[in-house]
Amino acid sequence: MAGGGITTRGKDYPGNLTFNVFMTCIVAASGGLIFGYDLGISGGVTSMDSFLKEFFPSVYKKESSVKPSDDQYCKFDSQILTLFTSSLYLAALASSVVSSSITRKCGRRVTMMFGGLLFGAGALLNAFSKAVWMLIIGRMLLGFGIGCANQSVPIYVSEMAPFRYRGALNMMFQLSITIGILAANLLNYYFSQIKGGWGWRLSLGGAFVPAAIIFLGSFLLSDTPNSLIERDRLDEAKVLLKKVRGVPNVDEEFNDLVAASEASKQVKHPWATLFSRKYRPQLTFAFAIPGFQQLTGMNVFVFYCPVLFKSMGFGNNAALLSSVITSIVNAVATLVSIMTVDKIGRRKLFIEGGIQMFTCQVIITAAIAWKFGVSGNPGVLPKWFATLMVVAMCVYIAGFAWSWGPLGWLIPSEIFPLEVRSAAQSINVSVNMIFTAAIAQVFTAMLCHLKFGLFIFFAFWVLVMTWFINKYLPETKGVPIEEMTIVWKEHKHWSKYFVEKHDSEVAMKATSLSH
Repeated sequence: MAGGGITTRGKDYPGNLTFNVFMTCIVAASGGLIFGYDLGISGGVTSMDSFLKEFFPSVYKKESSVKPSDDQYCKFDSQILTLFTSSLYLAALASSVVSSSITRKCGRRVTMMFGGLLFGAGALLNAFSKAVWMLIIGRMLLGFGIGCANQSVPIYVSEMAPFRYRGALNMMFQLSITIGILAANLLNYYFSQIKGGWGWRLSLGGAFVPAAIIFLGSFLLSDTPNSLIERDRLDEAKVLLKKVRGVPNVDEEFNDLVAASEASKQVKHPWATLFSRKYRPQLTFAFAIPGFQQLTGMNVFVFYCPVLFKSMGFGNNAALLSSVITSIVNAVATLVSIMTVDKIGRRKLFIEGGIQMFTCQVIITAAIAWKFGVSGNPGVLPKWFATLMVVAMCVYIAGFAWSWGPLGWLIPSEIFPLEVRSAAQSINVSVNMIFTAAIAQVFTAMLCHLKFGLFIFFAFWVLVMTWFINKYLPETKGVPIEEMTIVWKEHKHWSKYFVEKHDSEVAMKATSLSH
């Protein structure tokens, strides 16, 4: 046991959680602010009548003409409106692929810097938009920035953190996302009440603040020892490693990092190498985890929480206030995950969170089915119903916030060896953005056509992903990042991918001879 009850496997490198590395990881993890701010801001803005009236008048006319006795499921169904949200994530998809090469060749810090710069430009363009095309281009610039940040920040934190505290420090990224969401919902609530109907410009322009934080903060950071070694700056890397570990003797870890880098340099085409047989176990999770993370339905609630509450009969201000409440729960529950992930492990958090989310989705489905039915005509909603929906959604969000939210970024960033780490993180971000964009684009249409069945759809996937984690994910708690292969070799399902072809043939011959 080491590090306050943290079980370690493989090598036990010396090192402490120094103030230097703690502050470094906090500054780097602030890159999550830009992602979180955008997740929170778009849903609130698209529920503001003044914004809809200026850019999406047909949606405003449809939404404002719906009476309580009409079908509430379809009042926001507009593919142009959802394109405003989803265009960002398509841009982030493209950006994450390109930023893989930048991260590897120029370092993690430079990629973060680009992320802040592009996001800031998109924020300014959106704030001063006069037409829909300006909104879309601004959203794409935001997406390019998010792609850069999401690609580089989790890798940076995983590489800088001592392995005993890697889980907690990496989750600072998710905590920053939740803080960004909370800030966005608070600003949406207050800016929506500005007379004259221009508060949405402040909401969109406010994205410049988190962009400036990550851009300026990146100047204060050093690159990771792994990245410096990767670029043949060995002396700098060793000095930095001593500084961030807080101990004078880091020879064992340093030599292993150099060895990993030498192996990495033999890989001329990391993308092609990534798809080879020996990386198939980890690659499975680079695809599965970000896809499943979006199929929980969480980002639907984050994007469209105000729209969703408004569709259920909440007033505009009540819908925005409900979003503030749920985002506070999101941030607090993420702190629970940070405090427990390196003690109780990744698998238990995944499974408990999945059970909690499924239970809440069943309750939400039953309540909406009973009150709205298929017709979507609830009449006057009683106060108890509104309270039940907010409470159920808060418990659901808490389950996500201490499981699939932070772990969805942690696991893919820590399981790959150096030679394919940047390429693998690009796949993780790309899959995340593909699913995010797709769900953002079709959500209002799904709500319109599936009715309360939309929540059954997400509940089904939560069951599937919880089973998948239970069966296939090895525990990575307390394993040094360069020693991670050990957990895959020991797993009963994945161990076969680490048997050399020659060894496999010998084993088969031995088996046949014994018979």
